[in-house]
Amino acid sequence: MYISSVGISNGIIEKKYGGYGTNFNKNNIPTYSLPFKIEEAPKNTISFAFILEDKDAYAVTGFQWIHWLGANLLRNELKENESQTAADFIQGANSWISIQGNQQSRKQSSYYGGMTPPDKSHTYELHVFALDKKLCIENGFYLNELWKQMDGHIIEEAVLKGIYEKVSF
Repeated sequence: MYISSVGISNGIIEKKYGGYGTNFNKNNIPTYSLPFKIEEAPKNTISFAFILEDKDAYAVTGFQWIHWLGANLLRNELKENESQTAADFIQGANSWISIQGNQQSRKQSSYYGGMTPPDKSHTYELHVFALDKKLCIENGFYLNELWKQMDGHIIEEAVLKGIYEKVSF
């Protein structure tokens, strides 16, 4: 299984998917989600789950920053900005809900929350999991709930990495 994205070119994430973009929520968080495609998934895959994370954020926040969580994806592709428009998969709370994210509401944080690296360019990792079942999980779930639900049900995992340049406001 592997993942590709038309939003990543030569390892660089296009500016429109983060702080240099033009789509923001009322808290000034980028909302225009990165597209991706899953190819060659195992034949016994029932659903997909995914995590978009920034491990480079640890130096700034003290934890890896979660930008997007998804579960019960039954198709192999998400188009750009589908975090805001699609209703056929479940989305979890991202790190904008944290104190460092100005405690955005859980409802607002349960979408794509784009990239805004404050100190340097960061490498972002999109982890996609092929699962042998649909998860019993609801919108607004937390990362630990996703891990508990996926435990023992991950058939295969694939990772796609991209760099987003430092954001200067």
